[in-house]
Amino acid sequence: MLSKTWIRSLVPVLILSLSPMLTMAQGVSVSVNIAPPELPVYDQPPIPGDGYLWTPGYWAWGDDIQDYYWVPGTWVEAPQPDYLWTPGYWAFANGVYLWNAGYWGPTVGFYGGVNYGYGYGGRGYEGGYWQGGHLFYNRAVVNVGSVHITNVYNKTVVNNVTVNRVSFNGGSNGVRAQPTSQELAAGRDRHIAVTPAQRQQEQTARTNPQLRAAANHGTPPIGATPRAGNFSNPVPAQRAGSANTERPNPQPRAGTPTREAAPVRAPAPVREAAPVREAAPVRAPAPVREAAPVREPQPVRQPPPAREPAPPPRQAPQPREAAPVEQRRQPEQTQQPRPAAPPPKPQPREAPRPAEHPAEHPEDHEHH
Repeated sequence: MLSKTWIRSLVPVLILSLSPMLTMAQGVSVSVNIAPPELPVYDQPPIPGDGYLWTPGYWAWGDDIQDYYWVPGTWVEAPQPDYLWTPGYWAFANGVYLWNAGYWGPTVGFYGGVNYGYGYGGRGYEGGYWQGGHLFYNRAVVNVGSVHITNVYNKTVVNNVTVNRVSFNGGSNGVRAQPTSQELAAGRDRHIAVTPAQRQQEQTARTNPQLRAAANHGTPPIGATPRAGNFSNPVPAQRAGSANTERPNPQPRAGTPTREAAPVRAPAPVREAAPVREAAPVRAPAPVREAAPVREPQPVRQPPPAREPAPPPRQAPQPREAAPVEQRRQPEQTQQPRPAAPPPKPQPREAPRPAEHPAEHPEDHEHH
């Protein structure tokens, strides 16, 4: 870690050697040789009322704690009409990271091309504009909530900046953006420094150990607050990216807490290790129960009824019925037994036949 004396003595030299984007825009107030963590993701709380502007959260550096700490994004009442907020940003140059403080002015200046979100996509501000001493809010960007604000409009914002969570400009891993002539002119225009409420927001964040990068590893417990200086009902950060790896000096690498943030995400694969649930196939013995042939014997019991119809073949004595038509009459007689009275009547008709037989018997006697 570089000493404070060395850092402060180096700052003037660096300022003179840097590009106009640093000398003509915000004043350089802090210089560090450790890259700031990536920007965390958080939800924007609803606007508290008319006349407030959103100021995005950022990573600040504390010499007393020798660490970065997160200053939550918040709603700030504009210091005067027609003034907009230009966020501060970190810029890497000549081996160190320089903090360029934010400011209030008639137009939004250069803030490193950093995508802070909620209207600050890297260039200008898409969340609203001043007209006639009143702010008009873009509902497509601003969380109006249940506040009664009539001066609103809807405009889709097309962000041409690469979407990432990088929190600084320059270097091999930082945002590659240069200020436009209009942004440089905004940096030279009249300014108003941070308001007392914004200063209180930063001081309160510095005194909270949980907002330090070494403690939260890039995911602070408070991502945003409803208004500057008021930490009640805060909005927690959802997640953050890995720490930047732009480390020019070997000394800070040993004490860099931001790189340790990577192991924090390592547990995620542990959840993927949930293939232990795949051990459920151990329940595969269930098919063994299905394979139990006990159910198959049931079709074996069905064949017996198939044998019961076999008796009809025993009635196959039908070939005996092939005998003369008498067997065909038998079924008729079987049907006639119900009218049993008619069969006895034919017998008396056959009675005269014995009269003929006695005539034959004398002939038989003659033969004898």
